[in-house]
This record gives sequence, structure tokens and C-alpha cells, in this order.
Amino acid sequence: MSVLVEFSMFPTDKGESVSAYVSRIIKMIDESGVPYKLTPMGTVFETETIEEALDVIRKAYRELEPDCNRVYSVVKFDIRKGRKNRLVQKIKSVEAKLGKEVSK
Repeated sequence: MSVLVEFSMFPTDKGESVSAYVSRIIKMIDESGVPYKLTPMGTVFETETIEEALDVIRKAYRELEPDCNRVYSVVKFDIRKGRKNRLVQKIKSVEAKLGKEVSK
């Protein structure tokens, strides 16, 4: 099974720039070994189970909880049985239909 998750999470009580807080979450994901892609508007990662995906989201919140009084998050799931590596394969599928390589 493939659980693709796109999410953003950041404090709303820390001013205009929150990259220091977001980087704490990205560091946690990176150290966990879960495959991910950081984008300008959020992060996409892939796990094999919904439980693993929810655990990443929970840990992300735990990174902010100690010193943030208000946290905003948006989370989207795409769950598909019988598939793996969709973090890469979905992009390759679109690129193939375009007849060229769009991303590296």
C-alpha cells in the first residue's frame, strides 16, 4: 500500500517568518528515513500504512508543541492499495505523457 501525504504545518503565533519552525519538522522527517519532497507550499511524504503517516503528522506537531501556542495545519491523503514509490512514479507518469523529463 502507498499512503501519500501532502501537508503544511506551522505556528501562527511566531510572526511573519516561520522557516525556523518548519525546518524542525523537516529535520525530524529526514531523520526518520521516510521519503519526502519539500515544496514551497508544503511537504509531501510517502509511507506504507496510514498508521505510519499519522505518526509522522503527530511527531511534526510534537516538534512545535513545546514553544508554539497556536499551530495551523492542512493535511491531504492519497491512499492506494497495491502500489509503492508513488512519490516518484506519479511524476514520471505525467512526464512520460508529456514526452519529456520535467523534473529531476
